[in-house]
Amino acid sequence: MQILTSLFLGATLVAAHGYVDNATIGGQVYQFYQPYTDPYTNPTPQRISRPIQGNGPVTDVTYQDLQCGGYTDGGIVGSSPAALHATAAAGSTVTLRWTLWPDSHVGPVITYMAKCPSTGCNNYMPGNAAVWFKIAETGRSGTSNTWGSTAIMVAGNAGLNYKIPSCLAPGYYLVRHETIALHASYTYPGAQFYPGCHQLQVTGSGTTTPSSGLVSFPGAYKGSDPGITYDAYQAQTYTIPGPAVFTC
Repeated sequence: MQILTSLFLGATLVAAHGYVDNATIGGQVYQFYQPYTDPYTNPTPQRISRPIQGNGPVTDVTYQDLQCGGYTDGGIVGSSPAALHATAAAGSTVTLRWTLWPDSHVGPVITYMAKCPSTGCNNYMPGNAAVWFKIAETGRSGTSNTWGSTAIMVAGNAGLNYKIPSCLAPGYYLVRHETIALHASYTYPGAQFYPGCHQLQVTGSGTTTPSSGLVSFPGAYKGSDPGITYDAYQAQTYTIPGPAVFTC
């Protein structure tokens, strides 16, 4: 019976969606929060990434879960801070490796950052404040079948990259990274959101703290946005939701 249960659970996880498993930041590999083992491990592993609900989606743009993950329908609203920070230089590239992603869940990949207090991100919750600036996005390549999420649909994928803006002032930052699975042909509002957050201590000689184009989560997206109600099964151009990408 135990063997059958294990096989069923394994098949369920493989058939489901995904999350960021680990990342390379500043030349070091960090294991991210593991939703199916960390809550049951004593002591709970300390991570740089905030807890997520599992490999399932956030399904409503008004949920607090849209910020960093959570499971409102299951009573776990939003996500709590992580204990640690990864150190990375402004201008450096971070690689995030997702678990294997289903090829039916095409959509964009988007990354935001928010400045944390000078004491760090490990006691910081942005709430409904407009503090997030977009630093990277990849949508659909023309009208082809190549999407931002295509790179994580291959076993042993090399991961998805984002670059920390080179002009960013040193300090603590919360990074919000997501892919949006577009299913507008058979669900409403037509999208499933897979967000997660991790914590950085950014070093360098930059002097910029973005102050315009800031958005909140929830708030940055509307259920009626073209990039959310979009039918991915039609050959049409795609507009990524949210603000413009911040540039130095």
